[in-house]
Amino acid sequence: MGIRGLMSFVEDHSNEFFTDVKLRDTKIIIDGYALFHRLYFNSNLELRYGGDYDSFTDVVQKFFESLFACKICPYVVLDGGCDISDKKLNTLKDRAREKIQMAHSLSVGGGGYVCPLLIREVFIQVLIKLQVCFVQCFSEADRDIMTLANHWNCPVLSSDSDFCIFDLKSGFCPLNGFQWRNMNTIKGTQDCYIPAKCFFLDALCCHFGNMNKTLLPLFAVLCGNDHVNLPVMETFLSKVENMQRPNAHRISLPIRQVIYGLLVNAPPHVRNVAWDALPPQPPTFSEVERINKNIKTSIVNAVELPKDHSDLSKLTELSLASRQMLLLETLKVKQSLLDPVPAALKLPVAVSCYWVQHAEATLKLHHLQALLLGMLLGPLRAMVSSPEEKAVRGGGAETLCEELQRVKAAPGTRLDLDTAHVFCQWQCCLQMGLYLNQLLSMPLPEPDLTRLYSGSLVHGLCRQLLTSASVESLLRLCPEAQQLYGHLFNATRSCAPAELFLPKGRLNPKRRKQKKSGISSSENRVGTTLNARSWHEGSNRFELLMVETLENEAAPELE
Repeated sequence: MGIRGLMSFVEDHSNEFFTDVKLRDTKIIIDGYALFHRLYFNSNLELRYGGDYDSFTDVVQKFFESLFACKICPYVVLDGGCDISDKKLNTLKDRAREKIQMAHSLSVGGGGYVCPLLIREVFIQVLIKLQVCFVQCFSEADRDIMTLANHWNCPVLSSDSDFCIFDLKSGFCPLNGFQWRNMNTIKGTQDCYIPAKCFFLDALCCHFGNMNKTLLPLFAVLCGNDHVNLPVMETFLSKVENMQRPNAHRISLPIRQVIYGLLVNAPPHVRNVAWDALPPQPPTFSEVERINKNIKTSIVNAVELPKDHSDLSKLTELSLASRQMLLLETLKVKQSLLDPVPAALKLPVAVSCYWVQHAEATLKLHHLQALLLGMLLGPLRAMVSSPEEKAVRGGGAETLCEELQRVKAAPGTRLDLDTAHVFCQWQCCLQMGLYLNQLLSMPLPEPDLTRLYSGSLVHGLCRQLLTSASVESLLRLCPEAQQLYGHLFNATRSCAPAELFLPKGRLNPKRRKQKKSGISSSENRVGTTLNARSWHEGSNRFELLMVETLENEAAPELE
């Protein structure tokens, strides 16, 4: 994770330490963690709305297309879990606190850099689509990156200053000097290259009077690296929450408890005679979570699973039906509800069913509608990119896709913290749902995360649905999308509390029967009630009054 101040030092002496190179026709080892951070934070992507994964996908694709054009063969190496020795625990906690402060700053309109929750998973999916070779290490990847680079005699691409003290045969190319957006052509040829700067260890040693290379690890320790009073962050803590509300990851705790139960992989509890009178205690795990703007360690219990699920090594021997049942029981959704849903969206919809059952009271109908509308973007793009589909279905998909892009591009005046929090909760549920699905060897297909959630689009849809639009007026453009939305909405609606579809207030006795059956005249308030208004109307600051007026027209039904 770097040596404090070293990168700044070598950049201040760039003329002495760096060599200009024209990278082409070579292998290159890429620090995956450094790359996806760099691409997200240096591409003018929206940082407030929980992740524009579609825009990030486009940036990653362009990056690797530049490499391919220059005949550069990338090999990406990703960090794994934390060091089991816990040497960096204090460092992790300190950086977690820093991330919480940055997330809070972003939430109130300030600056900061916080990666979206699913950025790593999206990055990996793009690598797979582009057929880029990659590997994930068991723990920190620095040593593996160095070994591979020296074995293949090729440079390393990263932003980690640790590579300034490694003896790399072909040098270290910092990401901030790697001009992949500015490819050049060798004069008189059609061969392309990427201008870059390359650091060599010998230059640093010469600067300090031919310092012995073997002393550099000591130099790093004296400067202060990760093993001396420094921090990483837990996966949980970095994600455009409302800091006054409980940690958004609490919503996914029941899913994590099942994951822990699977990972324990231990024989049945063994008791000695002295403890025979006491019931067996489930294994416990410690988690680091956010409390307001600080962190604390909590103890959680693993779920005790049926005998045939308790041995992790034999989990793949279970039938697909058994593994799927465990997944869906954890997410609290019936298989029959998912039958009309396309395979690629079954897991996101199942997670959404869990989310609507566990989310806080701040979850409203327009949040669910906006989320499901956002899920249509991937299928719509597939329709648009297929000439056969376009000929059969007409231009409705293209028109709807363009309309969604306009909503995404429309800047919001300010971040709605309650909206941000409920969508953060959904991403937390999705992340743990993905992990559980992977642990169970994919009983449901892995969704395409690159087109599943766009924070700017979903937040923009929320604003539109609260002011000038309805779901029906938007989807009228494309009957196929309208039908797909109906399947998604019906599945999640079946799991949602009836209160989600009702206006504020208590029902009178005549309406309670309908409430119990999940039926309400205002169940689609933000959809059907606003149907008379066109989606294309401009936003108007007085339109919220119209919404309140429409709600008040239902007053005879309320006490």
